[in-house]
Amino acid sequence: MAQRAYDLAIVGGGIVGMAHALAASRLGLRSVIVERDHQPVGASIRNFGFITVTGQARGQVWQRARRSRDVWLEIAKETGIAIETRGLGMIARRREARDVLEAFLATEMAGGCRWLDREAASEWLGPIRPATLQGVLISDMDLRVESRVAIPLLARWLEQRHDVAFRRATAVHAVTPGRLFTSEGEIEAGAIIVCPGDDLVTLFPEAFADVTRCKLQMLRLAAPVYRLPATLMSDLSLVRYLGYAELPEAAALRRLLDHEQPDHLAHGIHLIVAQGADGSLIVGDSHHYSDTPDPFTSAEVERLILEEFAATLGAPPPVLERWSGTYASADRHSLVAAPMENVRLVTVTSGTGASTAFALAEDVIGALFDRPLGAEA
Repeated sequence: MAQRAYDLAIVGGGIVGMAHALAASRLGLRSVIVERDHQPVGASIRNFGFITVTGQARGQVWQRARRSRDVWLEIAKETGIAIETRGLGMIARRREARDVLEAFLATEMAGGCRWLDREAASEWLGPIRPATLQGVLISDMDLRVESRVAIPLLARWLEQRHDVAFRRATAVHAVTPGRLFTSEGEIEAGAIIVCPGDDLVTLFPEAFADVTRCKLQMLRLAAPVYRLPATLMSDLSLVRYLGYAELPEAAALRRLLDHEQPDHLAHGIHLIVAQGADGSLIVGDSHHYSDTPDPFTSAEVERLILEEFAATLGAPPPVLERWSGTYASADRHSLVAAPMENVRLVTVTSGTGASTAFALAEDVIGALFDRPLGAEA
């Protein structure tokens, strides 16, 4: 016997799935989220919790990041999710990196950003002493939450305040229009959204022909004697984040990094350093692509990450934790498909779920139910 009917059934309880439940609830719709695990263990809690606006790909992705940031701020107080830090400091150690950032500051994406030259940047960084320093781009647009705390709090809030039902430890074997077939019986719903993360084989595998998986390495370091003024990045990020990397000025920086740091680029390493409420530092990351990534972390990759840390912030504190994460990856921001009537398949394929999922979900839900959502609705 099928369980009670819902307006919307969502497969997958990560940030993308929950973002769709929130968007649906704002239209007065009743949702159920079906999640195969007992608790969050995937990409949604293995990341920095960094809601990144600055540096996102120009156009729709950047606009979605701005909107998603606004949603995070809207729900933070209601959910009990703390905004741990605000802002981004992009440290330029090379003249070529400064050229990229100066070009970025001339674009429409530079709202909320400003440049500090070497002297002002040194004062802003305080005890942090890069080996070389051209200056720092500071953005006020970016936020950080503690993912391990924020994702469970978001789920609880959706359940208690928005009447979103959760069916945890439940696998979905098949989908037909209006019905999920699960390990705990059938579920009826007017519409279905499948948010499988990097599970590319269970449901609608034919849709993932050009999608692979990306594995990254992350570290947590002991609390240093200083507090970061914001989440920090370095030159390597400027050839990875498309908002910078697609600027013509990035070509010269890329050539220089190809010469000076080929191993970092080969392992897809760029530096992000975020600080938790307890003072510890979340540091990463690397990028390796495979249909089935191995589960092992690499000492060499860790050495290279910490080498970039040392060049940018100084000697790294001891490592407290190590972990890897995986996410779906393709040469675009996301995959949104309609494999059946009133069924949507939605996967963020750029590692930016925390930064863009709320706005993406508003677009998908608004189109599916023909009722616009978001800031312009």
